[in-house]
Amino acid sequence: MFRGVYTALVTPFNTDGSIDEGALRNLVDLQISAGVQGIVPMGTTGESPTVTHEENIRVVEVVADQAKGRLAIIAGTGSNSTAEAVRMTRLAQDVGATASLQVTPYYNKPTQEGLYRHFTTIADAAELPIMVYNIQGRTACNVETDTMLRLAAHPRIVAVKEASGSMAQVMELISVRPEGLAVLSGDDNLTLPIMALGGEGVVSVASNIAPRMMGRLVNAILDGRLEEAQALHYSLLPLFRSVFLQTNPIPIKYALSSRKLIAEAYRLPLCPLDQQDKEKMEAVLEQVQPE
Repeated sequence: MFRGVYTALVTPFNTDGSIDEGALRNLVDLQISAGVQGIVPMGTTGESPTVTHEENIRVVEVVADQAKGRLAIIAGTGSNSTAEAVRMTRLAQDVGATASLQVTPYYNKPTQEGLYRHFTTIADAAELPIMVYNIQGRTACNVETDTMLRLAAHPRIVAVKEASGSMAQVMELISVRPEGLAVLSGDDNLTLPIMALGGEGVVSVASNIAPRMMGRLVNAILDGRLEEAQALHYSLLPLFRSVFLQTNPIPIKYALSSRKLIAEAYRLPLCPLDQQDKEKMEAVLEQVQPE
């Protein structure tokens, strides 16, 4: 079901901290015109930890309304409370999401059995396809391969965004996964190796600013043009590194603001890049020349 580039969309704010819905709609149009396969609003890159639940659903609603069925909308509706994740996923379904991104519960560090029950409860409660988001570095909890295989038996758990940081785990999962479970890279700089090993695509931060280039990279891999893919990977590598100069989404929001696509506005505890890193980002944007 999931194959290609899915942009982990930023949430643009006005300088007073409110959501800039006009800029949000423009970002959706930019992604559609670039040919990405889907948009992922309200993930980590969308600053989901600091929006209210009402704002979260409103962002999903605006993105879905602007997209008008032209591409997949994978709404970030995860929580470390299973009941809250269920409620948010149902609401996202009501406003037009076509799938849901469910992050591994954070802070409370459930067991593998707890993870299995968490994700399957959400999948049972709503009708949306579920993409599990495995990112131990932010959640302190890893979805182990055996658990992911158990989850994949559920008809609505159809994909995993793999950002565990372990290529050994990614390889093991791809080698034993059942038909119908898509594995997507959750790290831009691992798109090439994960896809070369059998992954289907990427949930990308860099595609906020370089969606066409990410599309060319992913298409080259899918078509087996690996020399071309390697060249594209290395041309994009400075950008992949720069979007993590500081905590995501600080650098990518600066990059978009420097191109007048959004205001340079965050919600605390996130704050703007320092001047030194702004200069580094500008140098990378000049070098890479994203379209």
